[in-house]
Amino acid sequence: MYKLVKVEDVVRIPPNKLSEPIEDAALEVLRKELEGTIDPKLGYIIAVINVENIGLGRIIPGDGATYHDVIFTVLTFQPMLQEVVEGEVIEVLNFGVFVRLGPLDGLCHVSQITDDFITYDSKRSALIGRETGKVISENDRVRARIVAVSLKGGSRSGKLGLTMRQPFLGKIEWIKEEVKRIEAEKEEKKGERKGM
Repeated sequence: MYKLVKVEDVVRIPPNKLSEPIEDAALEVLRKELEGTIDPKLGYIIAVINVENIGLGRIIPGDGATYHDVIFTVLTFQPMLQEVVEGEVIEVLNFGVFVRLGPLDGLCHVSQITDDFITYDSKRSALIGRETGKVISENDRVRARIVAVSLKGGSRSGKLGLTMRQPFLGKIEWIKEEVKRIEAEKEEKKGERKGM
């Protein structure tokens, strides 16, 4: 889930930035330090949007920088357990598929793709269901549910576990086929009731 979040923190403005307007210097420092990082509470920090308030600076002996209390807004991606997400398959391996979900990638293990037995076709770089013939390969659009989230602070990558083994999850084409099948069954039942 994408969120705009207000954050209160302290920013260190280095001496070479003190000649610039303080808000501009703080914004530049915050962007350099935070964008592309992961905070355990905020999630993946995509962008520092603005600096809303910056306090008077403090000087610490031995450091030529100034330290300011600051309130700023960030755009984050916070994956939530059980959230349904859509993304693009970016890599297919014998053990599963990696799905790009905005700024982070998630892994859907082969055991979590379908109820069918799946084999890996290295020539096509695809996973294929033995009985259904369903194929999943790179660039396919998929819908999945997040079942595991591991976001360690400071790191530039988190780990997301995904499942597609639930109704209306999986490759988008599979979902469309399932919806058509259900609609056809409903129409058939309506026809049977009218014929009685």
